[in-house]
Amino acid sequence: MAEVLVVEDDADIREVIAFRLRQDGHTIHAADDGAVAMTLLQSLRPDLVVLDWILPHISGVELCRYLRTLPGMEQVPVLMLTVRGEAADMRRGFGAGVSDYMTKPFSLHELSTRTQALLAQAAMRS
Repeated sequence: MAEVLVVEDDADIREVIAFRLRQDGHTIHAADDGAVAMTLLQSLRPDLVVLDWILPHISGVELCRYLRTLPGMEQVPVLMLTVRGEAADMRRGFGAGVSDYMTKPFSLHELSTRTQALLAQAAMRS
């Protein structure tokens, strides 16, 4: 179905996200910090990015801003999945180019629903 980059520093959460999205038929690429994700994005062009805010080395917000500067990545949906749920945090995330926002703890059903919706919206734009 789609290639998804999951950027999450907590190994257990990263594996749960990857497992669920694989169940949905997606190919998963994973990174445990922002710097690794930046390196992956030099060669990988995912259809969707699931991104934590709080990461080692480079924050999810900084990574999203970087991603938006890459050719062909301007419209790739980014789902921010984070413990930072304050309205100001959400505004900052959306201002950086985040497409959708979920707070932890999260429902796997909601994760699946939102990723499918983001991918469907992206397909309609292209």
